[in-house]
Amino acid sequence: MSRIEALLAFLSDDPDDPFTRFALATEYRKAGRLGEAIATFEELRDRDPSYVGTYFHLGKAYAASGRKDRAAATYRDGIVEAARQRDGHARSELQAALLELEDPDHGS
Repeated sequence: MSRIEALLAFLSDDPDDPFTRFALATEYRKAGRLGEAIATFEELRDRDPSYVGTYFHLGKAYAASGRKDRAAATYRDGIVEAARQRDGHARSELQAALLELEDPDHGS
């Protein structure tokens, strides 16, 4: 059984588990299955918008698929959510990802 198959089985047992959905989306991304990764990250964000790590990885998946406007909007939404949660580390990572997306030569 592959990791994706195992995670799908776990998810069918507990469809509300955000960690399993996050892990599944990450495995899809690693496997180059960006469409499935994006759909799974989007579902996680929609089900649990407070799961702040989703915004970074969803933004990266959007950027990898050439959807830079969606990536930027996702990073901005994540920055707002991280600030709401007072999660300075996540906010900083999201701000850095947004800056890199908007100015890839920044810091070079």
